[in-house]
Amino acid sequence: MADDVRAVGRRMYEAFNARDMAATETIFSVDFVSHALGTTGAESVRKAWTGLHTMFPDVRVVVEDMLVEGDRAAVRTVLHGIPADAGEKRPPTMLEIFRVRDGRIAELWGVSTLKRPGR
Repeated sequence: MADDVRAVGRRMYEAFNARDMAATETIFSVDFVSHALGTTGAESVRKAWTGLHTMFPDVRVVVEDMLVEGDRAAVRTVLHGIPADAGEKRPPTMLEIFRVRDGRIAELWGVSTLKRPGR
């Protein structure tokens, strides 16, 4: 089970970095829930990814740590390709936890240090 959870997590980040929006259909369950964004479905993932790619054309996610327990993974990533804010010395990081069901991500929780424009 742990290898399956790890594999789907890797596929998610690889698809994001490759801008492979079609892959979301096989990575996320039909009833996927993003607790972080308050959205559902693979379409909501494509919309979020497209927005981030549009805002930061060079963005890529690098997995630093992935801890797997049963059907869940906790992942710490660094977002590269995002211009640093004044005074920032490190690129933004994210911590995501996701749950896998039947080989697909069914739920995701997350927090990020990425500052959104205008905030």
